[in-house]
Amino acid sequence: MSELLTGPGLAAIAGALVLGLIGGYFFRLLIARMLQREAEKRRDEILESAQEEAERQKREAELEAQQKIIERREKFENEVQETRNELRQTERRLDKREDSLDKKEELLGKKERYLETSEKNVAEKRRELSEKEEELEQVIENQKDELYRISGLSEEEAREMILERIREDVEEDSQEMVNQRLARAREEAEQKAKDILVSSIERCSAASTSETTVCTIELPSDDLKGRIIGREGRNIRAFEKATGIDVIVDDTPGVVVLSGFDSVRREVARLSMERLIADGRIHPGRIEDIVGEASQEVDKMIAETGKETCFNLGQGSIPKPLQSLIGRLKFRTSFGQNTLQHSVEVAELAGLMAGELNMDVDTARRCGLLHDIGKALDQDHEGSHAQLGAEEARKRGEKPEIVNAIAAHHEDVDASSLYAGLIIAADTISASRPGARRETLERYVKRLQRLENLATQHRGVNRAFAIQAGREIRIIVDPNKVNDKTAAKLSRDVAGEIEDELQYPGEIMVTVIRETRHVEKAH
Repeated sequence: MSELLTGPGLAAIAGALVLGLIGGYFFRLLIARMLQREAEKRRDEILESAQEEAERQKREAELEAQQKIIERREKFENEVQETRNELRQTERRLDKREDSLDKKEELLGKKERYLETSEKNVAEKRRELSEKEEELEQVIENQKDELYRISGLSEEEAREMILERIREDVEEDSQEMVNQRLARAREEAEQKAKDILVSSIERCSAASTSETTVCTIELPSDDLKGRIIGREGRNIRAFEKATGIDVIVDDTPGVVVLSGFDSVRREVARLSMERLIADGRIHPGRIEDIVGEASQEVDKMIAETGKETCFNLGQGSIPKPLQSLIGRLKFRTSFGQNTLQHSVEVAELAGLMAGELNMDVDTARRCGLLHDIGKALDQDHEGSHAQLGAEEARKRGEKPEIVNAIAAHHEDVDASSLYAGLIIAADTISASRPGARRETLERYVKRLQRLENLATQHRGVNRAFAIQAGREIRIIVDPNKVNDKTAAKLSRDVAGEIEDELQYPGEIMVTVIRETRHVEKAH
């Protein structure tokens, strides 16, 4: 140990320490540089990751901004389209009103020209009468002088003789003039009535629909039929109980059928079924919720339809309960004719005829629009629809002439005003115009056979043919058994029997054909 602590030993130890310190220093320096490079690499990775995350967030923000822009653009375009549709509807209503005003202006012009012509005719008649009076006075003076000259009668006797003769001539002429004027007045009145009816029919038309008790719902796939039926049929039973409509699920691919006579309930069932199919969740609880929502929507649709119909006809003052009944007529048909369209058509026809007759147009339209509201009540109450409608109108404070027009439009009660007569005529025109109502084939054939049988049972009739869908019957008679006078009587008799025994809309023309042919052959 003492040797180690000598000079060379100490130098070696000192050198080793120095070398250790230097080595430690360089090792620490190396470690520091390695840690620095590792920190820089980590920093670069963190920066790169942060940059990528920023780019990703930037892209997501841009996509979200673009999506919002597209949604706002679509919303704006939808609002613009709705506004355009409303403007188009408003424009169409204004066009209709403008056309109606133009027609009224044209009609007033025709009336003014007719009045001017009538005034001229009256003035001409007055002038002719004045001339005839002067001629009569001159004739009287001449006859008076002549009688004085040849008869030697007194002035009083001559005056009595002349007056008696003139009285007889004047009475005969006046009676003939009265008969001519009456015949002319009847012809003009009949022609005027025909013109009014034809003009009203030409200016008013309504579409026709087919009566139906079923509607068909298309299915995306036949797998939905099992879900509609449900386990042990619980879904279909719940649906039928909630709607009151029968659901028919058969082998027809891709459809189910809803059947029921109540068209309002059928509409509720249709909306409910379509929503259940679109939603996909079909179970009794969901069915009750959907049916309730659909029922509220149909009630709202009925109210809006009644309100819009009254507004379009200028009858906005009709009470809301009656407007609701009018809206329900949209879901009611009669012989294939939609009852709401029929009521609107009757209102238009009655208004047009009232205008021609200088009657109150608004009252006539109100009578026509309300004349069939009883059909919205007759399924829930006893009595005819005319009686039910009149009673409902009376409860809602309608005027007596309107109530009477509703009650009398099928002539169940006597008409107490001209408005009732207008409604009877307008209702007949709307119901009997071609294509308005449909008739079953069996009833149609029986009616034609009945027409032909009424004609062939008369003596001298060879054959009878019902043509023009029963609007005319042509009768061919034996010319040796039926002469011209008998043929005229036969046509009147057949027409009377048709009026007494058959029920039909409009008119049936009876034509009797009598023909004699003489044929020879030259050899």
